[in-house]
Amino acid sequence: MSWIFLLFAGLLEIVWAVAMKQSAGFTRLWPTGVMGGAMLGSFGLLALAMRSLPLGTAYVLWTGIGAVGAFLVGVMFLGEALTPLRVIAATLIVSGMVAMKLA
Repeated sequence: MSWIFLLFAGLLEIVWAVAMKQSAGFTRLWPTGVMGGAMLGSFGLLALAMRSLPLGTAYVLWTGIGAVGAFLVGVMFLGEALTPLRVIAATLIVSGMVAMKLA
């Protein structure tokens, strides 16, 4: 169950990061509210996952899911650049996540 909590915590991290971008510096009400709710949910699920997962593993996977997911959302939906260096960076993040999980 901890892995499921961690997966959903990471997905909610993507939601709050995108909502933060859409909030325009917390000047837009709905994106700011979505961001706050997703943050609470993400942190809560991360805390539940950490009951049985090692801190390093849980935190690396949570931030990795959020970072790579936010990168993909930015490229696919927000018109952000997809450059070779950014792809290499995202690949390195995923590689680190896999290595941490295997360790």
